[in-house]
Amino acid sequence: MGEWSEYFEDFPEENPANYVDGKFDPKAAELLRSQQARVSAEQTALNKEIADIVRKHRDAKKPG
Repeated sequence: MGEWSEYFEDFPEENPANYVDGKFDPKAAELLRSQQARVSAEQTALNKEIADIVRKHRDAKKPG
């Protein structure tokens, strides 16, 4: 038997990642994964921006 990825290519209905709300829908599952990846990337950028703002204001309050 080959790799798991090869198995799922041959039998996509066996891949749990191809189900959305309990229904086999590989296109919707791929769309959902791409949306989640985009949201995750946006959240990472926002977290960095927030950290930069906090650092800037913390450094400004230090007595110098």
